[in-house]
Amino acid sequence: MRWLLIGGLAAAVCACGTAPSRGAAGRLTPAVLQSPDRYIVAAVDDTAPPAPPPAGGTPRGYDGNGGYGPTWHARAAMRSLAHTYDLTEIAAWPIHPLRLHCAVFKIPDGTDRATVLALLERDGRVKLAQPLQDFVTRSEPYNDPYVGLQTGFAAMHVADAQESSQGEGVRVAIIDTGVDTLHPDLKMSIAATANFIDGDVARFRRDRHGTEIAGVIAAVANNHEGIVGVAPRARLYVYKACWQAREGADAALCNSFTLAQALVAALDANVQIINMSLAGPADPLLHDLIQEALHRGVLLVGAAAALPADGSGSLLHDPGVLEVASVGNTAAPVSSLHAPGREILSLLPGGHYDFASGDSMATAEVSGVVALLLAKRPGLSAAAVYRLLHDTSASGAARADADDSVNACAAMASIVANLVCSRTRSDQPPESVRATAGVP
Repeated sequence: MRWLLIGGLAAAVCACGTAPSRGAAGRLTPAVLQSPDRYIVAAVDDTAPPAPPPAGGTPRGYDGNGGYGPTWHARAAMRSLAHTYDLTEIAAWPIHPLRLHCAVFKIPDGTDRATVLALLERDGRVKLAQPLQDFVTRSEPYNDPYVGLQTGFAAMHVADAQESSQGEGVRVAIIDTGVDTLHPDLKMSIAATANFIDGDVARFRRDRHGTEIAGVIAAVANNHEGIVGVAPRARLYVYKACWQAREGADAALCNSFTLAQALVAALDANVQIINMSLAGPADPLLHDLIQEALHRGVLLVGAAAALPADGSGSLLHDPGVLEVASVGNTAAPVSSLHAPGREILSLLPGGHYDFASGDSMATAEVSGVVALLLAKRPGLSAAAVYRLLHDTSASGAARADADDSVNACAAMASIVANLVCSRTRSDQPPESVRATAGVP
């Protein structure tokens, strides 16, 4: 049975008003969330000015917080909503990029969630109301761990691309599980971490899926250890918003609340790339945060997922998001980029290495390639990056002698003069792409 474990750093989450006692502010435990369908997310406007101090008085508490927490108006609105609809506030936090104050509410037992959401959507105080949804990382178990060493690295011709760029200084956010920050092939690449699940540092470092993703993107080069990341000199910002379904497994779960906190943290850190190797339903709150990131020029790289037959959409199927699928995945949207995703060698917690498969691995590889490009051309837009990667891939160039994978060297040669992709002539970008990029 799937269950939700939601948490956040206590200092990063502000509880609203005088909601009922619920333990640590902003932290939802497995014992609380035994019935995921009993929880919703609601948001109110957080732009109203603070109330003036009483005559002869001085501001106190949130009255003088200078924008740190929610406004008095937003907190009062949340209390009023809870009273009107008999909701129990579980956690609340301000989302400054969207000028919203959000809360997770538990609906009364015996009440239909869809009915409550319909009432909230008609309430003028409510800017957003939705289910608390969950998401899964895009992974699958490996079957033959000895198929080869870094086959994806070779297939994308990364070594040649690294002649011009190793992703120097590019800030990449990984929104996933935790990461082994002490791994000898990774610790030099970590710029910052945050845990939106719990305060367990040891658990954070034992998480497998995020460690694999981080290794593919930025495992350290030339350190006499293991493997080489696609962008070994990129800087990683690791935000744990997902938790492993079981110890030692790649599969992990996330939800609207944890992912929203991680996205806000990534925006606050001014990252240039956000890697989200996730799949799940369309989500209004996360959609708005993704749009805000795109508006700021952040490049989002996400795992492609087959679109639901009912047309309801999926989390990352949005214009501007670089959707990535494994080579050979025919169920992904036709606009998806492709990269190797079978038996990709990466890192495991505890200083180990192993093979992993899935769209997650392909997504991380493309995030690394995007970091290579941004290190040379920081101002590249999402549309420009997509054109470069698509038009220099085998499918984009209609070449019959290769698969449809992203070609890191060919893309780099489109923006760097005199870069030679040594493996074959077919690695060179089409003349039309070079001309568009201003490369002779």
